[in-house]
Amino acid sequence: MDFLSREGSPIPAELWERIDDTVVSTAKKTLTGRRFISLYGPLGAGVQSINVDNVPELEETEGSISVIKGRTYKQIPLITQDFPLLWRDLEFAERMGLPVDLSSAAQAAAQCALKEDELIFLGSEELGYKGLLTEEGITHLPISDWSEGENPFKDVTEGLTRFFANGILGRYALVTCPGLFADLQRIQQGTGTTEYERIMKLLDGNVFKTPLIRGRAILVCAEPQYIDLVIGQDMVTAYLETRNLNHYFRIMETALLRIKNKAAVIVFD
Repeated sequence: MDFLSREGSPIPAELWERIDDTVVSTAKKTLTGRRFISLYGPLGAGVQSINVDNVPELEETEGSISVIKGRTYKQIPLITQDFPLLWRDLEFAERMGLPVDLSSAAQAAAQCALKEDELIFLGSEELGYKGLLTEEGITHLPISDWSEGENPFKDVTEGLTRFFANGILGRYALVTCPGLFADLQRIQQGTGTTEYERIMKLLDGNVFKTPLIRGRAILVCAEPQYIDLVIGQDMVTAYLETRNLNHYFRIMETALLRIKNKAAVIVFD
C-alpha cells in the first residue's frame, strides 16, 4: 500500500529525490537526541506500540497465570510537519531550467526534527509522555555556576562518580543549553585549556547542546540497555493534497524515547 501517496501524485521522480535529500540532510543537521541515543528500529509505519521496561524491576510473576512486572506498553507517537510547493514556483523553475527552491521543505524538516527532540528532552505533558528532563525518579543535582573556575568539570565528574557507584557503565554524553555551552569555552588560567576541551576528553567527545533545556544540563549513560529511541517509521515525506493548484506535503515519523534505567540519567538544575 502506497500510504505516502507518491505514485498517484503529479510530482516527478527527480523532484521527489531532491525533496528526500533536502529533508534528510536538514534533519541530520538539526537533530540532537539521535547524536547520542541508540536507535531501535525502524520497525515499520504500522507498528503502533512498544513495550517500555523498567529494567531494575523487570521480572515475571509466578503462578498458573503470570505477568511481567516492570513492563508497560506505550503508543509510538506520530510527529508531522506540513509544507507547500506553489504551482507558480514549479512552473517558473521548469520554464527557466532552474532547480526548484526547496526552502519550505528544509524549514519543515527542521521543525519536525525539533519536535522529535522536544519529545526526547521534555516529553509531552498533554499526551502523558516523559522526557529526559521530566521523567519521574531520575537523579537531580544542583548545578554550580559554570561561569566560574572548574565548576563545570566538577559537576560532570560528580555525576560520573554517581554512575560508577550505581554500576552504570558505558558511553556517557553531556547535553547543555546554549548558555552553559558558551560557559564551557572559558580558558582555565595557566592551562591554555577550556572547560569544553577537558570535558570532551572526559566523555570521549560526547558533548552536545540544544535550546530546549534552558539553564540546565543532562548527563546520561547512552548505552541501549539504559536508553534508546524507538523508530517506527523514520522521517519521510508524503504527498498530502493539491489545493488551489498548489501542492502540499507532509513530513512524518513515529518515535518514542524509552528510559529503561532511571539511574542512567542525571539532570543538573
